[in-house]
Amino acid sequence: MRLKFLLQPGWLALTLVVWVFAGACFTLLAPWQFNRDTERDAQNNAVTSSLRTDPVPVTTLLDRSNADVEWRRVTLTGRYLPDGQAVARLRTVQGEAAFEVLTPFELTDGPTVLVDRGYVRPVNGIKVPDLGPVPTGDVTLVALARRDESDTRDAFQEDRHRQVYSVNSAVVGRAAGLDLRPGYFQLTEGQPGVEQALPLPKLDAGPFFSYALQWIAFGAMALGGWLYFTVREVRPGGALQADTGKKVRRKSVAEQLAEDEAAPAR
Repeated sequence: MRLKFLLQPGWLALTLVVWVFAGACFTLLAPWQFNRDTERDAQNNAVTSSLRTDPVPVTTLLDRSNADVEWRRVTLTGRYLPDGQAVARLRTVQGEAAFEVLTPFELTDGPTVLVDRGYVRPVNGIKVPDLGPVPTGDVTLVALARRDESDTRDAFQEDRHRQVYSVNSAVVGRAAGLDLRPGYFQLTEGQPGVEQALPLPKLDAGPFFSYALQWIAFGAMALGGWLYFTVREVRPGGALQADTGKKVRRKSVAEQLAEDEAAPAR
């Protein structure tokens, strides 16, 4: 039968690879890029809305997760707790290395929260520079609500500074012995205690939608190629059908010379 080639080990392996790859393109890779495109669109809308609206007291949002109100501008009134301060290492701001300065902030009429006071550039490429002092007493800040980053590795002490791998209120609170509300607040330009204010994210769509379409195209091309070769083999004269399974023994040099001598002279 012409379809016997479908059961050959080599063809089965090829079929498995093609279908697994195509399935990954359609169910994992393309949806992943579509989700990233959706997240970028939501972020752009949130940032744009934040810039167009006045800040609201943070106490009005304390019953909501920062993830639900991310990039919302809020006002915070209270005092800094510099003893609980930490710096986030291995950061990149505008293409250059940086440390982000994280300081707990005790609200006058609420819990203690984490404030990202902006960034500083490293000294000699690796060391934390001297940080500016925070204001004493009660101050009012304008900041952006942000969700915690996912890295929860413990803080450590280096260069006279408590250092962390991510901006995460639970990590800083655990190291400082403080009960910090989940999420953090990123200071805007000109606020009391700010270092260099972190820039807002770029408001562009990004390449994620086109990447998703590319993964769909790759999956379709893989299935199309598999179908083409399947049809080619089903037709008479397919390469796999011509393979009878018999191996042809190649003649040795001695045998070829013997045949030449035995051949009648022309």
